[in-house]
Amino acid sequence: MAETPLIAAVRNGDAEAVRALLTAGADPDAVDGHGTPALCLAVDAFAVPVVDELVWSARLDLPGADGRTPLLRAVDRGADDIAATLVHRGAQLRCKDAEGRDALALARHWHAVGAEAELRRRTGASGPVARRTVRRESGVVCEELSLGGLTVRTGHATILTELEPTYGITPSFAELMERALAEPDVDHPVWLATVHALRERHDPAVWHEAAALSTRPDPLERYFGAELLYTVVLFDESEDESFDEPIVDLLLPWAAREEDPLVMRSLTAALSNAWDPRSEQPMTALTRHHDGQVRGIAVAGLHRPVAAGDPGALATVVACTRDPDATVRESACGTLGRAAPKGSSTAADALAARLGDEAEPVRVTAAVQLALRDDPRGDEVLAALEPVDDTSPYYWELDAVWRHRRTN
Repeated sequence: MAETPLIAAVRNGDAEAVRALLTAGADPDAVDGHGTPALCLAVDAFAVPVVDELVWSARLDLPGADGRTPLLRAVDRGADDIAATLVHRGAQLRCKDAEGRDALALARHWHAVGAEAELRRRTGASGPVARRTVRRESGVVCEELSLGGLTVRTGHATILTELEPTYGITPSFAELMERALAEPDVDHPVWLATVHALRERHDPAVWHEAAALSTRPDPLERYFGAELLYTVVLFDESEDESFDEPIVDLLLPWAAREEDPLVMRSLTAALSNAWDPRSEQPMTALTRHHDGQVRGIAVAGLHRPVAAGDPGALATVVACTRDPDATVRESACGTLGRAAPKGSSTAADALAARLGDEAEPVRVTAAVQLALRDDPRGDEVLAALEPVDDTSPYYWELDAVWRHRRTN
């Protein structure tokens, strides 16, 4: 039996063709010659863009010939991003596989046994496991394992962590941290999932457990605690500025003694986003930190004192526009443009001095911020970028300039 055009497009991973076919009236629940629905095929291929097209019209719980729904397939494959999409769209959690396991039980099984061990059990193969690192557009990374014709990704702990709250399960702080530490790459999605799960408890006891990690010898344990406190501050939705006070109490002494740059980045980011005025105290010194990323974050943390007219803070940010690290110079230009008073010639001249910077992002940021101040000195830099479409990293910045000029 010939495959439908939709199935062919799904197999090719062609999201645009899938969208066009669906718009033209193609059946989103079309199946291949083995009775496998299009959505299941997309899940098996880790084809996120195709899944994103299909979930709006396909039946989310339509199983393949093997009885597994798209969600169970996503869990089995360790595709945490696809599993999250399906759950968000309303996929049923109660559906079970041939062994009677729902999504949570299946994720827990893979996590307990281990991806490689379960892969060997499933395939019966004894050869070497092929491994490759998968990096998503968001910067998140995971490992992909292949053996005996079966490929899975290491997202099972992430899926487990994200499903547990739905079932009313509350793992301990130590258990969640252990899941994160099992993946030494902090860009693995399990780090974000475990930190998010703890942050969502809105419990000061959790904050103190995080801060207690500051004395641990393992920098990854300290990073876990620092990152948790950072996300608590970052996603604070309260209107009471005093919310940050107890967290800043925990952050300040820790930041004063922390030596690991990765941990220090999270601590600096937490202080930079806290509303408690005390959080600004270490920022000037941190703009001289040996790690460029820490310096860049600290520069952004001087936004409020610069906006308040603090001449010392302004001088510090201006000095950072000459930092040897381009990311620090870019951050300093952004802070000057957004925070310094519109009439500040000191800020405008510092921005103009960076129009000839060797790094394009610095030149563009300086030019954009000048344009938003109605200063034409950066117009030549902006004109050199045209034409710009939505694939450009500067699209939204230039759009802001266009809107500003249109309004004025």
